Amino acid sequence: MSDGVVLDASAALAPILGERGGEEALREFRGASISAVNWAEVVQKAIGAGLAVEWLRADFEGMGVEVAPVEPQHAEHAARLHPRTRSAGLSLADRICVAFAAARDAVLLTADGALADLDLGVEVRLIR
Repeated sequence: MSDGVVLDASAALAPILGERGGEEALREFRGASISAVNWAEVVQKAIGAGLAVEWLRADFEGMGVEVAPVEPQHAEHAARLHPRTRSAGLSLADRICVAFAAARDAVLLTADGALADLDLGVEVRLIR
């Protein structure tokens, strides 16, 4: 039984960048969470796309998304995933997202097929 949805950066960015799967991701925002590490990715990529980000967190929180801190146990879980995910090219942020979803017993919502192709102990749902 899942305790909600965790967004990775690709799922959070899809609606604001007008990408395919954005509408599906947006439907999952109410009650979803995103780790502060993955939130940093969202803000960085939004800035790179030329978007104003001054109100971005307030907008996401207004849509029901919780931006939550990363705890030491998330970091440790992410580190333990490295040997199993290195060949798939998962970044530290990807592994933090997996660990964050595992700790919350949540579905990981993503556009990243590499996450869906691995058995990481969490349910992964693709938006496209």
